Amino acid sequence: MAPPRTEFDKQMQYLEAEIRRLEAEFNMFLAGRLPRPPWETRSKVAALIKRHDQSYINNTADRFRFESLQNRHQKYLELWDRQMTNRELGRTPTGARRPMPTPSVSEAPAESRRSAEASSSAKAEAERVVTFGRNDDAAARAKEVYEQLAAAKKQVGEAPVSFDRVEALVRAQVQKFGSEGNVAFKIGMKDGKVSLTVKAEKENE
Repeated sequence: MAPPRTEFDKQMQYLEAEIRRLEAEFNMFLAGRLPRPPWETRSKVAALIKRHDQSYINNTADRFRFESLQNRHQKYLELWDRQMTNRELGRTPTGARRPMPTPSVSEAPAESRRSAEASSSAKAEAERVVTFGRNDDAAARAKEVYEQLAAAKKQVGEAPVSFDRVEALVRAQVQKFGSEGNVAFKIGMKDGKVSLTVKAEKENE
C-alpha cells in the first residue's frame, strides 16, 4: 500500500483496513474459529463511517473514495445479516466467500462451473485502462473513462455512476497527478466489485 499523501488519505487507509478486519473476523466466526461475532469491530467501523459521513468532504475524489468504502461496508452488513439469519434458522450459510471451501472444476456441478467461468470472464472484461497524456482532450478522455466504467458495472450488474461525478473525479485526479507525467485510470475488479484506481506514469514508462 502506498504511503498516505494527506491526512484524509491516512484516514481512508485506516477505515479500509478496519473494514477488511471486520470481514476477516466475521468469516473466522462463520468458520468456527471465533466463539462469537465481532460486534465490537462492527461498532467501531460503524462509528468511523458515521463520523466521516457527517463531516464535510470538499474534494470530489475524496468524497467518491469514502462513498465507495461506505457502500462496500453496507453490502457486507447485508451479507452479515443474511448469514446470521441462516444460522439461527439452521440453514447452510450462503454468500460467505472466504470461509466456504471452493470445489475444483471437476468436482463442481456444471451450473456452478458456468457461474465461475462467467464471473472470471466478467472480471477479465472489466479490466480496462484509460491513460491521459499532457495534450489529450480532457473532456473526451473523461467520457471514455465514464463509458468504460459504465460498461464494467453493467457487466457485473452494478448500478451506474453519473457522468458528472466521474468527470469531476477524473479532472481532479488529472490536476493532482498530471505534473508527474501521464495519468492512468484503471477500471478493474476488487472484492467482487468494480473499482476505479488512478496511477501517475512517467512518460518514458
